[in-house]
Amino acid sequence: MTRVLVAGDHFVTPALVIDALHRLADLDIVTHTGPWPHTPFGRVNEVDEASDIEDALIDLLSGVDVVITQMAPLTERVLAAAPALKLIVVTRGGPVNVNLAAAEARGIEVRSTPGRNAVAAAEHTVALMLAALRMIPETHASVLAGQWRSDLYALDAVGSELGGTTAGLIGYGAIGRRVARILRAFDATVIVHDPYADPATLDGAEAVTLDELLSRSQVLSLHARLTAETVGMIGAKELAQLPHGAVLVNSARGGLLDYRAVAEALTSGRLRAAAFDVFDVEPLPADSPLRAAPGTVLTPHLAGATVQTARRAAEQAADALATWLAGAATSPAHPAAAAAAAEPDGR
Repeated sequence: MTRVLVAGDHFVTPALVIDALHRLADLDIVTHTGPWPHTPFGRVNEVDEASDIEDALIDLLSGVDVVITQMAPLTERVLAAAPALKLIVVTRGGPVNVNLAAAEARGIEVRSTPGRNAVAAAEHTVALMLAALRMIPETHASVLAGQWRSDLYALDAVGSELGGTTAGLIGYGAIGRRVARILRAFDATVIVHDPYADPATLDGAEAVTLDELLSRSQVLSLHARLTAETVGMIGAKELAQLPHGAVLVNSARGGLLDYRAVAEALTSGRLRAAAFDVFDVEPLPADSPLRAAPGTVLTPHLAGATVQTARRAAEQAADALATWLAGAATSPAHPAAAAAAAEPDGR
């Protein structure tokens, strides 16, 4: 009998995970429901983006072989209280809430569920593009305010189409590839910059240098992982390389982008619009220059938040446990390898 702790929350709920685990035999399942998203996540001791439930976890870990979780903090302190633990499955793109070094030292395998939110994040990205290009938030607000902006039919005021647009994608993982597929259905030309992309996956997109991508992109969308190489990769210098009146979208990681430079580019008119689901500081501070910048579309880090994402995460977690139980070891056993496999949106 394998003892499994399902430490769920109000998105990937214990009920979803238990339903996905029903096809597996000989499991002794215990559950805990953490407070996220009703209570924001944060740093818990040495791990990031976790719910502060260390004490509750420690009380539940006696004899537990496997933990399946999204936001539980698997810290050194928690792992030290779990001598029987052999496997951690994090129902996110990457195990940012796990102390990987401590897990490796104890021989605990760590797996995650990359790609579980690729559909949701890609669709949200394209929705942001369309909202920015067609000024949907601005015109929606004007109708609610009792206005009827027929003046926006003027040639110098109308929006633009995705069809015929050159869209540049920085990063071409599971989310970027799906965005490219959707954009091609709109008859957009897709160009890509990703040094790690497999040429066999381009599927009609054109791989270019970063400088060429910036100079050609009427719509620029970020899908890169946040690493030491990519932090702040798009700043004032890069924004100046874009065609005048370009639209910028970021649904990956806030740290990729200099938002102050973006606000200045919007105010000057160099950027026509910008749409963001992620920010360098979250929640967005009251004094953020984006709040006063024209042409913005802002959502609160919800690109991956769909019913299907939660269900997919639970199913992938069950698959990971089934593979581990069977001893097939088709996923990387090394904790650091699991971290490297993460998609940009870690939730």
